[in-house]
Amino acid sequence: MKYLIRLDDACETMNWQRWLKMEALLDKYDIKPLIAVIPNNEDKEQKIDAPRETFWQWVKNLEQKGWEIGLHGNNHVYKTKDGGINPIHKRSEFAGLSLNTQRDKIQKGYQKFNEMGFNPRVFVAPSHTFDLNTLKALKFESDIKIISDTIALFPYHYEDLIFIPQQLGSARNVSLPGVFTFCYHPNTMNEKSFLKLESFLKLNHSKFLSIKDIALKNLKSKSIIDKCMSHLYFTFRKYFR
Repeated sequence: MKYLIRLDDACETMNWQRWLKMEALLDKYDIKPLIAVIPNNEDKEQKIDAPRETFWQWVKNLEQKGWEIGLHGNNHVYKTKDGGINPIHKRSEFAGLSLNTQRDKIQKGYQKFNEMGFNPRVFVAPSHTFDLNTLKALKFESDIKIISDTIALFPYHYEDLIFIPQQLGSARNVSLPGVFTFCYHPNTMNEKSFLKLESFLKLNHSKFLSIKDIALKNLKSKSIIDKCMSHLYFTFRKYFR
């Protein structure tokens, strides 16, 4: 198995102390994560520190170090209670909205990235929720070809896009074959979470990949095993969460 780290909710008003702590930790073990950046944050829960003018230069520095910069929606404000095709939560900035509305959201977020000197190739939906209109909007309004989300063992091809699964909320040993993404939210991490992550990295840092390390050409559709795994996961979530 191989591991990836994804960091959600970077924005101009993030908790800078925790994000810089995470940056230092991952640099220590030479981990190159995917960082999900909110381009036009309007979510009050993500307004933690005063905005810093240096934010986008900081993101550019991360990109130059090999970190993958992903488009994390547009404003991170939930508009529906629709879980879409990846119903991790019953809330979404995208799922359930019209195609035109979603195109507008993607256009605004992607344009902000372009203005700041970025051409993201990965989309990360807030709360993991999106629908088929989201995928259409991405194809209409961006050059993004990769989605970080869904439940599966390996990356796969769907609707002319590449999906890199995101299965776990924190680092842990996995005995199954596959590519496993651990999703962290530095804004809400405490000291115990950082210590636990570092303990894992000390023992397993050689097992980590960056998205650039994954062979993404000639991927097949989602396998029967992955479809069964996804069905079982969401059935369990529905009845036992």
